[in-house]
Amino acid sequence: MVKGILGKKLGMTRIFDEDGNIVPVTILEAGPCVIVQKKTLEKDGYQGIQMGFLPKKKTRVTRPLLGHFEKAQVSCFYYLKEFKVENIDAIEVGQRITVDEFQPGDIVNVTGRSKGRGFAGVIKRYGFKRGPETHGSRNHRGPKSIGACAFPGRVIKGKKMPGHMGNKQVTIKNLKIVDVRPEHNLLLVKGAIPGSRNSLVVIKKVGSRN
Repeated sequence: MVKGILGKKLGMTRIFDEDGNIVPVTILEAGPCVIVQKKTLEKDGYQGIQMGFLPKKKTRVTRPLLGHFEKAQVSCFYYLKEFKVENIDAIEVGQRITVDEFQPGDIVNVTGRSKGRGFAGVIKRYGFKRGPETHGSRNHRGPKSIGACAFPGRVIKGKKMPGHMGNKQVTIKNLKIVDVRPEHNLLLVKGAIPGSRNSLVVIKKVGSRN
């Protein structure tokens, strides 16, 4: 059994539960994915599968990748991702993975890439306070002191300073699947998920809370 699937984030909305309470959910288009390759202990040193998501035209694929897809006798895909599995013998190359692997109440970890905010100062990036606004202060949005002069005489590694904000891989753990709609390949997950609309997400099942 494969406990993971690739998908893309479509956006957020809200639904109502049986008691009439509002539940904020993120809509994910998960799959259908296709098994492109099997990894074995004898050949690769570990057990796993390589999964493809979102079909792609052959004219847009490099020759090495095209040969990889043709060897598996599957269509070309935009995204490839590996997942570890235990029972590798029960999985075949070309097998389709859909949202039928999930049920309402399942607990999942969702990994995505956060939105890039470009170069940002310490106020926007870390929530620092502003400096004094009086005339002549010259320190309205600066980071203030960044290190000692005598010892150690350098800026400590990891100091919060201006820099690139966002555009990092983020994993949100223990999210609950509220609803599964296989006719549209949709998963409704409670809460927010990193990334912009139509960005790639990796969904891994970790348990159940029925």
